[in-house]
Amino acid sequence: MGSAGKNQAIEKMRTAGVTPAAIEVFAHYYDLVESGASGMTPEDSIEPIKSLPRLVELETDEEAAVEALQRTVVIKLNGGLGTSMGMEGPKSLLEARPGRTFLDLIAGQVLALRRKFDISLPLVFMNSFRTRNDTLAALEEYSELPVEGLPLDFLQNREPKLAADDLTPISWPPDPDLEWCPPGHGDLYTAITGSGVLESLIDLGFRYAFVSNADNLGALVDPRLISWFASSGAPFASESCRRTPSDRKGGHLAVRRSDKRLILRETAQTLPEDMEDFTDIDRHHYFNTNNLWLDLNALAVKLDETDGVLGLPLIRNVKNVNPSQPESPKVIQIETAMGAAIEVFDGSLAIEVDRSRFLPVKTTNELLALRSDAYEVDDEDRVHLVDGRTTPPHIDLDDVYTLVSDFDFRFPSGPPSLATADSLVVDGDWIFGADVRVDGSVVVEPPHEAQGVIPDGTLLSG
Repeated sequence: MGSAGKNQAIEKMRTAGVTPAAIEVFAHYYDLVESGASGMTPEDSIEPIKSLPRLVELETDEEAAVEALQRTVVIKLNGGLGTSMGMEGPKSLLEARPGRTFLDLIAGQVLALRRKFDISLPLVFMNSFRTRNDTLAALEEYSELPVEGLPLDFLQNREPKLAADDLTPISWPPDPDLEWCPPGHGDLYTAITGSGVLESLIDLGFRYAFVSNADNLGALVDPRLISWFASSGAPFASESCRRTPSDRKGGHLAVRRSDKRLILRETAQTLPEDMEDFTDIDRHHYFNTNNLWLDLNALAVKLDETDGVLGLPLIRNVKNVNPSQPESPKVIQIETAMGAAIEVFDGSLAIEVDRSRFLPVKTTNELLALRSDAYEVDDEDRVHLVDGRTTPPHIDLDDVYTLVSDFDFRFPSGPPSLATADSLVVDGDWIFGADVRVDGSVVVEPPHEAQGVIPDGTLLSG
């Protein structure tokens, strides 16, 4: 059963042209799953982190910062399609601000930093097969973006979903694409090596990489951080934020009791009986923003030592082969998290940053806030809260706003003003008119009809 399933999966990957490095990593994790490994991190095996160094307290050597910036590359994870919001193309091509997509703002941020510090600062995307063509086509507008000797992207790998009952590659004739899944963003290390991009970067003299998600416009290169990271001599560093009640379900940092290493524990690695501790933000204070700093030389050495298998903690995800059909067969997806590499390298560090570096858009709730006047974009394409705000407004929209097309239909004149809003909860189906303003904490109750209209110029005050 097991060996046959493994061989079938490997043959399927070879036929699909998956790189030998990715197949080797998949085989490693297949063996773990077959042996019964769950990938769980029990609460009694870890200790909470009491405090971390803070970005706001760093003293920066500007000359050293610029020297390190000259040897830095920006890597953006861009494999997502935004399917949870009803999108079929790259999420990064969604309009984030009026007339500007996530991709436009990312390119603008990098080009502004190049001009400001007179550096090359390459921008490289980790695309998936589904995002590559559209992304590269959109980037053609930025003819000055490519750096000689480097591609604009490399491809995330893919692997077969495994039937939960016998660990054989699942067959799904209605949509063969659903037979495959990404290996999680921990595949970054395998993909950048197998593509040859890591070797190219090192050959060209680049030493450091800043890695973040494409949907997080708060994640841009900060001279204070690269100066701190380069001077530390650490091989790996993770940016973390203080958890709030809205972060209870996200992965958190901790210290492993057995060897005192920093680790990242995700929801899927937590036992049911430990969930109360996992969600206790007064116990586990810090979550991983997925903004990472890498020493490329140290990464190359570690990959060579481990024959390409870093040994990131296993994430064993049980899902349906068709996520939109709960009755479809159960499958196991083998995944890893790139932030979990914090436990792989000797001397890894973590640093506390404020929420301005963590502005992810996972739902239309965050999208409404980002598009609103609660944020502004400066002349270097940096996105930040308007003066007077320290936190974004909390948004909770009715389910009818979940898909981007339905969301846009209900805000035909753009988002309401949220500059002075604390929170906005919309219950029911409402179409917002032009120049609507929200002040304080507002709850919009269901309309009397199937769909209500909030007239132009309305002030919603809590």
